[in-house]
Amino acid sequence: MKLLYNLGILLYYAMAKIASLFNDKAAKFVSGRKDVFSFLKSRITYNDKFIWMHVSSLGEFEQGRPIIEKLKRSHSEYKIILTFFSPSGYEVRKNYEGADIICYLPMDTSWNARKFVKLVNPSIAIFIKYEFWGNYLSELNKKQIPTYIVSAIFRESQVFFKSYGGWYRSFLHNFKHLFVQDNNSKILLAGIGIKNVSIVGDTRFDRVLAIANASKELPIVKAFKGDSKVLMVGSSWPKDEDFILPYFNEHKNIKMVIAPHEVHESHITDILSKINRPCIRYTKATEEEAAKAECLIIDCFGLLSSIYRYGEAAYIGGGFGVGIHNILEPAVYGMPVIFGPNYHKFREAVEMVKAGAAFPINEGSEFKAIVDDLYDLNSTTLEETSSVAHHFVSSNCGATDIVLDAIFGSKED
Repeated sequence: MKLLYNLGILLYYAMAKIASLFNDKAAKFVSGRKDVFSFLKSRITYNDKFIWMHVSSLGEFEQGRPIIEKLKRSHSEYKIILTFFSPSGYEVRKNYEGADIICYLPMDTSWNARKFVKLVNPSIAIFIKYEFWGNYLSELNKKQIPTYIVSAIFRESQVFFKSYGGWYRSFLHNFKHLFVQDNNSKILLAGIGIKNVSIVGDTRFDRVLAIANASKELPIVKAFKGDSKVLMVGSSWPKDEDFILPYFNEHKNIKMVIAPHEVHESHITDILSKINRPCIRYTKATEEEAAKAECLIIDCFGLLSSIYRYGEAAYIGGGFGVGIHNILEPAVYGMPVIFGPNYHKFREAVEMVKAGAAFPINEGSEFKAIVDDLYDLNSTTLEETSSVAHHFVSSNCGATDIVLDAIFGSKED
């Protein structure tokens, strides 16, 4: 099985090289790994003490970020090395100031793992959520480097819990401790003999709360809102827009902020062509123009998490595709959330639905019924669900402190 795993890693990289000839993301995946070791050698000095955090992509980075930032405040004797697997994470956060060194993780071959661990020689290694790289975990264990996984979530469908998954289960024995999101994960792990497990929840709750507390006023969005009720549409795809835009055109009682997942020019132009109410793009708006508009298109990145504060309810896209995008960013402001049917792999979505603060839909007519009710002045639904959403986020915060307390043996400030 180990031989097949290692061959699989090599095959994956070979396929990435071929894809890099015509795919920009694959090209970055390959080129970004070419000089990692020489880059590390140029940045590491003999006396450095590192904590190594590895994340897959941008979402996992947001889970790891609260830990990094608390470590920088409370354990400044350590430097932080942050590695990414995916270009979609690295390219966005390669200049993140919270880490001392940021790079791609070399492919998980035995040789790369030995070289990387010897060079970095981390005092502690922290993997986030789904990252299980057998050769790296084995090498860290051989060197007796305490290794943890944080915000992990396990499902019965994973290879660890299959009859043929014995070798993959050995990966999990390399962790000193596993910090999981839910009780089901702990039960599954106990069933295969993994007992060094704590249920701590998801560090993303700490991250979105920090974002909300630090959010700054955005004059253009504030002017746009005025005294109006605003529906927020975040990370929308065409499938979402097919029923959202016609609804908006027909309902003059609300304004709408829409932040499409893809902000390339052709998509923005397509959205504009389908809206028959006064509409303006964020990057081209003045406060005076925004105040007169009824739809504001966010045609840039980096603002959405702060923009949510100006709405009363949110629709989050992706649920009619591979899966919903971040619903905690609007929920932290006490906003009920609507999304498509593909949400069951997201624990926070499942729990928000159970709590009554989130509404999954299968078609546009359901969207219409929910939004009509939320924005009905004679209905108490908005007030009630807003309170539930706010409580849901606040009651799930605190995982970062629990994790660091367990790792370092004393309560973090």
